[in-house]
Amino acid sequence: MKLNAILAGAALALGLAGAAQAEDKTKIGFVFVGPIGDGGWTYEHNQGRLAVEREFGDKIETVYQESVPEGADAERVLTQMALSGAKLIFTTSFGYMDPTINVARKFPDVKFEHATGYKRAENVGTYSARFYEGRAVQGLIAGRMTESNIVGYIASYPIPEVVRGINAAYLHAKKVNPDVQFKVIWAYTWFDPAKEADAATALIEQGADVILQHTDSTAPQAAAEKAGNVITFGQASDMSEYAPSPRVSSIIDNWTPYYIERIQAVLDGTWESDDTWDGIGPGMVKIGEISSAVPEDVKAEALALKAALASGDYHPFTGPLNKQDGSPWLAEGEVADDATLLGMNFFVEGLTGEIPQ
Repeated sequence: MKLNAILAGAALALGLAGAAQAEDKTKIGFVFVGPIGDGGWTYEHNQGRLAVEREFGDKIETVYQESVPEGADAERVLTQMALSGAKLIFTTSFGYMDPTINVARKFPDVKFEHATGYKRAENVGTYSARFYEGRAVQGLIAGRMTESNIVGYIASYPIPEVVRGINAAYLHAKKVNPDVQFKVIWAYTWFDPAKEADAATALIEQGADVILQHTDSTAPQAAAEKAGNVITFGQASDMSEYAPSPRVSSIIDNWTPYYIERIQAVLDGTWESDDTWDGIGPGMVKIGEISSAVPEDVKAEALALKAALASGDYHPFTGPLNKQDGSPWLAEGEVADDATLLGMNFFVEGLTGEIPQ
């Protein structure tokens, strides 16, 4: 009997120790707009989640929910994560902005980080990357390599982030190829392989031999591969399974250093609401390997542009530039300010079509 009592006591002690260890872990939540296997945007955010698990080990526990629609569903998921004990929650899509703010009001002791938004609170920080820098590099390659002089662009939603990307790509394609035209299709989705494939096919049928995308699946790459003689660029992730062609380079979102930094701040008790907007220089935006399908002189030009962007010697929006209607925007040598870029709701001169309202 005494032995049984001793064993029972030991088991209880071990159980309590295990429970205490579990309680000591800081729970970190991630809410994703697409599936973690999308090969693009959500894939890279999830790579960041996996990286922080490796970095912090038993100090943290991560939880995530994938394919969460923007809107009421997001608010429900965020509420559940907060109730489950998450101390920091990353919400990784623009449409999660209001749900994040709403839930943060109800849980003032929980920290929230919202990607690509602009609304902050004492317990809500924001972060994004200067994707338009990568679009400039893609635009240069597109302008040099198109033979039809028609570049197709699959746009997700008419928000400033997407409009900035279209403008940056067009301006740098136009600099190296004055005859280039952009055709834009608004897909009204971040991730829908069927819609994205249809958009790519429609653009190819309109004569585009280069496809850029601000949507997250690899469906446009597959459509271009099927069509033949069409080049593409990876979006948010390398999409290197389609290299060396049709995918000739990519924009890669590198969230890992940021996630490590912000989680460390929570663990240290130093976290404060902040706004982060970094680009190629700090490494939040990477340019995927430029493949052998790109001529060496074009590759050299693209890498020179990347270096100038990284060093800060060059800004993609440098005047003289006009708006689409011909009205002056930036004078000779003038650089766009961040406030204008963050609220960008106009096309630059030379682009056709309207931005849906």
